[in-house]
Amino acid sequence: MKKIFILFLLFPPFFNQAQTVKDYLERGVNGIREQDYYQAIDDCTKAIEIDPNYADAYLFRGYAKRKLEDNYGAIADFTKLIEIDPNYADAYNSRGLAKRELEDYYGAIADFTKAIEIDPNDADNYRPVSYTHLRAHETRG
Repeated sequence: MKKIFILFLLFPPFFNQAQTVKDYLERGVNGIREQDYYQAIDDCTKAIEIDPNYADAYLFRGYAKRKLEDNYGAIADFTKLIEIDPNYADAYNSRGLAKRELEDYYGAIADFTKAIEIDPNDADNYRPVSYTHLRAHETRG
């Protein structure tokens, strides 16, 4: 018993409970709430390292990247999320917002349209599409 106690004192991290995917995601979401986007990205990345198919980690990491104006990085995360779950409407909506920031209006409209197709009852899926249509026509004309 004495040896175990000594080992615990010498190597405390070894005896700590391992962080789970959900722990890292929760920390990432808290980072977003606190506007600590770099911390959020770091925590979501750790969640992805543990489980590369954990869809929500890509969603929140992509959201944090958008807040830092890393729209290409955000698009990569949302695209990976769509590969994991092609019926995740928020992924299409979020990717559309990032594309719109990059003035890829027709790509954004395609993503918003897909989000509406997947979840036609979510009003949030309709809001960005009309503004994006307007922007597309303004830049074309």
